[in-house]
Amino acid sequence: MARVKGAMMTRKRRNKTLRLAKGYFGAKSKHFKMAKQAVMKSGQYAYIGRKQKKRDFRSLWITRISAAAKLNGMNYSTLMNGLKKAGIPLNRKMLAEIAVNDAAGFSAIAEQAKAALN
Repeated sequence: MARVKGAMMTRKRRNKTLRLAKGYFGAKSKHFKMAKQAVMKSGQYAYIGRKQKKRDFRSLWITRISAAAKLNGMNYSTLMNGLKKAGIPLNRKMLAEIAVNDAAGFSAIAEQAKAALN
């Protein structure tokens, strides 16, 4: 049986890593060893970033809802408690969208939440 050398697969693997490292600063885009380390680290950052993105958006929505609630004479926690007691199943993303784009609609929702608390 003929001997198989690994040059082709090694080159393919290295080129794949170098393609992923394209645009990196200095030797990190040219030398395989440095490119490999940079690609692995960037993969870790990307993974962490996907989790942080969810946290960041949720905190942004909460900040927007809180600001709109203060305009209606409530704080965030009492608004959310009132919505739960009123049986209004709106998530924070939709509430924030309403708060930004439809102030009158948000005021109506806040009034229903106030009524449910009393």
